[in-house]
Amino acid sequence: MQTNGLNWKNKTFSQLNTNELYDLLKLRIDIFVVEQTCFYPDLDDHDRHPLTQHLFCYQNGVMTAYLRILPKGLTYPDYISIGRVVIAPCARGSGLGHELMRVGLAQCLTCFPNDTVKISAQEHLEKYYNQHGFERVSEMYLEDDIPHIGMLKTD
Repeated sequence: MQTNGLNWKNKTFSQLNTNELYDLLKLRIDIFVVEQTCFYPDLDDHDRHPLTQHLFCYQNGVMTAYLRILPKGLTYPDYISIGRVVIAPCARGSGLGHELMRVGLAQCLTCFPNDTVKISAQEHLEKYYNQHGFERVSEMYLEDDIPHIGMLKTD
């Protein structure tokens, strides 16, 4: 799918080729483990679930945006979930993060049309997610020693 000149790809695990898999894992590890110095088990088997969707785009041969959409029952029993939302450092400040969320939420509607989205967001990103229709539904809690909050898509 194309938006704003970007060619977005949405694939299940079995549809990913080895280069795409390497690129998305490298991007996630570079940001969540190395940049944020958060040592956690990124490989949680949710990536391989047959209904999990991997949404990403490349710019000039570099994966610059990625998120995954998880079906009900993996993260939350009654909600689908968006997670591992990440923008490569070379693409930050360009609005790509907002485009990623717009495309990701559209894919939620396409793949899981009758389900509500719940996320576990880093607390400092609350206003970012508010701009995409999410409302805080929990107190702050620590996830991998980083302050997080639960948020539900309300509109």
